Amino acid sequence: MQNESRPQTILLPVKPLFIAFTLVAALLANLLPWSGWPLAIKPDFVALIVLHWCILQPRRAGFTVAMLFGLAMDVADGSLLGQHALAYSMLAFAGIVLHRRVLSFTMKDQILHVIPLLLANDVIVLVVRKLAGGEFPGITYFCGSIIAGALWMPLCYLLKLPQIPTPDPDHV
Repeated sequence: MQNESRPQTILLPVKPLFIAFTLVAALLANLLPWSGWPLAIKPDFVALIVLHWCILQPRRAGFTVAMLFGLAMDVADGSLLGQHALAYSMLAFAGIVLHRRVLSFTMKDQILHVIPLLLANDVIVLVVRKLAGGEFPGITYFCGSIIAGALWMPLCYLLKLPQIPTPDPDHV
């Protein structure tokens, strides 16, 4: 449950342009060359950002955003057209359905909800890839979801910064 010992601030509404900027930045982060990293472990930043906005702003980001950025990932990866779009749409559905539940927990407990959702996203991508005749990339493929789940807390903090109102100097 929420920590009731500290006062909560009312956040400003998020701007749609900011949501679009974060999604494009996540897409560009996914396109970085990760092959030099140990075991080629990379978090799916687009999935993480789509899930974040579907949980925090379910009326502004949903299936259309997930489908469009999934198709963009499919084209950018050169993978089977629709595999990321399907996975991100399922992730958006889960985020929208579970958004009240996830937000009722502390940030540490939210991570325990986010990691299985990101793992399910990877499983959907992997199943579609295997049905199309692709090879199994290895068990390290799923480490990216755990790393992305660990990034949930700093990501939420960073994405809420533009929404925190500046203190009024006249109001003391």
